[in-house]
Amino acid sequence: MPNHKLTAVDAANFLPGNFPPLVAQVLFGLALALAMIGLRTLIDIVAPNAGPFALVYPMVLIATLFGRLLAGLICLIVSFLWAWYVVLPFHGSFAFEVASDQSRVLINFLSSCVVVALAEVFRAAVRVREAELHESLERRRWLMAELQHRTKNNFALVASMIELQKRRQNNPAAAAALEDAANRVFSFSRAYAQLAVDGADRKEGAIDMASYLEDVVDHLVHASFDDNVKVECRIAPIPLPRDQAVAIGLFLNEALTNAAKYAFGDGREGELTITLDGTASDWRLDVRDNGAGDAAASDSDGGLGRSLMRTFAQQAGAEQDIEVNEQGCRVTLTRLPLNTQRA
Repeated sequence: MPNHKLTAVDAANFLPGNFPPLVAQVLFGLALALAMIGLRTLIDIVAPNAGPFALVYPMVLIATLFGRLLAGLICLIVSFLWAWYVVLPFHGSFAFEVASDQSRVLINFLSSCVVVALAEVFRAAVRVREAELHESLERRRWLMAELQHRTKNNFALVASMIELQKRRQNNPAAAAALEDAANRVFSFSRAYAQLAVDGADRKEGAIDMASYLEDVVDHLVHASFDDNVKVECRIAPIPLPRDQAVAIGLFLNEALTNAAKYAFGDGREGELTITLDGTASDWRLDVRDNGAGDAAASDSDGGLGRSLMRTFAQQAGAEQDIEVNEQGCRVTLTRLPLNTQRA
């Protein structure tokens, strides 16, 4: 939880680091006292003698809250003495026009001191609370990072076990199914790895899609494609929520797996282009190949790959579209803003 901008204001930070904090506090208190004098002078033009000490209270309050105790005391002393000397009759003198003004000055001075004291107590309490919240947030972030790290390692372990089992398989169909499963687990693993890397720099729970999808593509290209296929990635660094990012990664995993099996399964040369552009609220994933033209059609509607792609599209809150023609196949996953979807 980031600090509120107002609570983060501190006069001690106004001047460059080579100035002592006390100097900044004194100057801040004097600046607010001068501001009070200027306002009081303007008020005296239309309402002379009205509430001589009225502006002292808000100024010492501001000085203490944002400049600490010393700034509040400096502002109190300067502004109060000026109001007493200049505004309160007799003007230009500390003498009293009427005897009751003596108690009036004393009560206003004591009241101003109470304002300074309460403001300092409140300021200190806010700073302590902020420090506690910051410590709690840092601990929460550490625990989340540890959980994500362990989850990533568990996914990697599962993928390794599946890969080991695949190598022991003599049945090509079973080996292919295990490889698909390993690739899906890898997509999960890379998402958690990106959370661990980006968590400190990005909005909590968001994943940098450029780093994430490039990892997924690189893994699948090395695992499923030969050198006859040229792969090009143009992925924008869009930060997306974890669940949405994982769904997109798994969708891309199925699209690329289909392309490897059906578009270029016969060893033909070709090109594969993966594009992601847009913003966090509306984006489009585009996977194109110039292969056999049946990258999606060969996986019938009852097939696991197509069924998973539909499921992942729903989880991402997006719509999928598959176009197959003689030039190849194009698979898109598009998410539009909520107001556009409702329209």
